[in-house]
Amino acid sequence: MNTHYYFSWFNHYFPEKLVKLLHEDITDRQSLVMISADPSNYEDEQVNFDDISEWTWLKQADIMFDEYHFVDYRMPKEDAQRFIQNASVIFCCGGYPVLQHDFLVDYELTDVIKNSNAVIMGASAGSLNMAAKWLNLTNTGNEIETSTIYDGIGFDHFAYESHSQRDYATFVQGYLFPLSEKMDVYAAEQESAMRVKDGKIETLGPIYLISDSKIQKLAETL
Repeated sequence: MNTHYYFSWFNHYFPEKLVKLLHEDITDRQSLVMISADPSNYEDEQVNFDDISEWTWLKQADIMFDEYHFVDYRMPKEDAQRFIQNASVIFCCGGYPVLQHDFLVDYELTDVIKNSNAVIMGASAGSLNMAAKWLNLTNTGNEIETSTIYDGIGFDHFAYESHSQRDYATFVQGYLFPLSEKMDVYAAEQESAMRVKDGKIETLGPIYLISDSKIQKLAETL
């Protein structure tokens, strides 16, 4: 089975424990493919990787590759699929989960990613799209929010929630409870990570398991 990493967001760099695990798991350093979560937002022809937070995390951790590819609408669909098929690591970046979801569908990348032998990782929006399902809240005015459940790539049979403006106090209010009646939901605060390896889920940082409308904080196991 593949190794999957679900990151919330790191304000600076990967924690030391996480760096050690990544070095253990990422043995093939030929090609890194990063998938945008804002795939239409560009002005320049070339990508400046120094401007991508997720790349700076890897760089700081001394996890470097022979090739780097950033996938958005600037890249032809066929090239995107080919680079993903040959990737050592696929990183679904943070940003706007709906835009990333639609891009994955538009470029027919979901099955290509799912069939890859690469180490798969995501940050924030990217983690949502890696999971089986995720909830999108839309503010419709007067602070009324409507929710839509999206299907993710579905590497692992759970739902995921990661949002820098939400924490335990928000999770416990119950907006994820209806989804938790259908499957387990892992709700992550910032500075947290989940590793799923051979089906085993391990956690680092503040992560909560919501199941059948009950919430519990998970002990760190990484």
